[in-house]
Amino acid sequence: MKLIKWVAVAAIGASVAFGAGLGTAQAADAPAPTRIILGVGASESQRVVSWYATTDAAQVVQLAETAKIVKGKFPASATISFPATVAANTVNGGFNGHAALDGLRKNTSYSYHVGNGGTWSPTYSFKTREFTGDYSFLFFGDPQIGSSGDVARDGAGWADTLNVALTANPSAELLVSGGDQVESANNEPQWDAFLGSDKLRQYPWAATIGNHDVGGKAYEQHFWTPNTDRSAPFYRGDAKSESGGDYWYKYKDVLFIDLNSNAYANNADAAHIDYVSKVIQAQGAGAKYTVLVYHHSIYSPADHANDTDNQLRRLDFPTAFSNLGVDLVLQGHDHSYSRSYVIKNGKKANPAEQPGATKVEQGPGGVIYVTANSASGSKYYDLTAPDTSKDPNYGPDPLNPKNHWANSVENQEHVRTYVKVDVRDDKLTVEEIRSGTCAAPNAAVELGRVAWCGPDSGAGPAQPVGSVIDRVRYYPYNDRGVRAAAADGVNWTESKTTTQDGQEKVTLTSVS
Repeated sequence: MKLIKWVAVAAIGASVAFGAGLGTAQAADAPAPTRIILGVGASESQRVVSWYATTDAAQVVQLAETAKIVKGKFPASATISFPATVAANTVNGGFNGHAALDGLRKNTSYSYHVGNGGTWSPTYSFKTREFTGDYSFLFFGDPQIGSSGDVARDGAGWADTLNVALTANPSAELLVSGGDQVESANNEPQWDAFLGSDKLRQYPWAATIGNHDVGGKAYEQHFWTPNTDRSAPFYRGDAKSESGGDYWYKYKDVLFIDLNSNAYANNADAAHIDYVSKVIQAQGAGAKYTVLVYHHSIYSPADHANDTDNQLRRLDFPTAFSNLGVDLVLQGHDHSYSRSYVIKNGKKANPAEQPGATKVEQGPGGVIYVTANSASGSKYYDLTAPDTSKDPNYGPDPLNPKNHWANSVENQEHVRTYVKVDVRDDKLTVEEIRSGTCAAPNAAVELGRVAWCGPDSGAGPAQPVGSVIDRVRYYPYNDRGVRAAAADGVNWTESKTTTQDGQEKVTLTSVS
């Protein structure tokens, strides 16, 4: 995506905000743009707005500091107009538009609307934060609106999770998707329910493509993502009829890389690894953490644990991710929660790490993999027992045989949840938090799609909204993490070896 700098656009805005090209009868008479969503930009100083329109007439996003808007009006002297790119929809008719809002200032409240000079959408607002330092982001698994068979109930659960999560964490800075926004790729009523909450116009959504999104072009019509590579290997099939692409962005010293894991066969996994390698080589030097996001959970705890495609990803990804210095991997697809042990080269890095440990150390090549549960309550998958007859390399955990060997925690209560990640200079904190109970809105429970609800397979009562299921502090393999871990009561041993080229290599190992 070509970035339009704030200074350059200011001059454009003066001439096009209410002027030539936007006041034609065709544009003025057209309905206001709809299905608006605020997307993540290439950096903390950018957001991307995407929408649907009934016309391909010239459209803009008008942006102003909220404090300078008077009685709902965008004053010309304080308004910047960002021209849109508008294209015909491949499916479902109409057009889609997007514009990058670039050059944003830190700690500023902005308001925006989308239109054509004659007709404007409602006005929405968002706030930027500091561009460096600590922050939190929220990760959501599989809303999959429509999968219960009741779009309205699914949409209600999804909207409630967003409301609960952002009421509890109003300063969260990103909303990160685990994929499967909808059940059926080109079903616009499902997309309408997914987009129903204004929270998606107030906080930036970092989209991820799931297997239910991939089979049509509506995903690409609804989301414009930054730095996207749409090369053939990053599509599962025909790019003319399916969505795809890998992309990356940086946010406050964290490098996020998002993959279309639907493309995995015919050397697609190798292409993903090459993409990750090149992005890290080009962008990783200034990043404190590297976070990968994709849909298909390779250390799945439930129905998809032994899918043949996941077995292949388990062979293809872990060693590469360890070698590339990835810190955290966020995944969806399995509608249940898991948090892995620290994994190095596809094996448990520290055999002594205990199940459910609340403090873990990364060590060289260590990676934690998180699978998100359903954020909407539209569908849950029950945990499965390890089955070596299907995959001999994905058996039980010797320390907790009911779990798969890779997972420190596996959980399913048939209640809606989300994941909160706190990014600090010396650690990451990952929490799985309840956003609902067994009560409505919880479509799978309401419609009898599951037989029980609550902890311990329904043996215990549902816990309150906002209560924490799992929490772990994750100390990175660097001086900051070592010092923080030591201050938190973690003991380390240090060993030194000399490599063949004469370089000294230091290895730090935690001691329980």
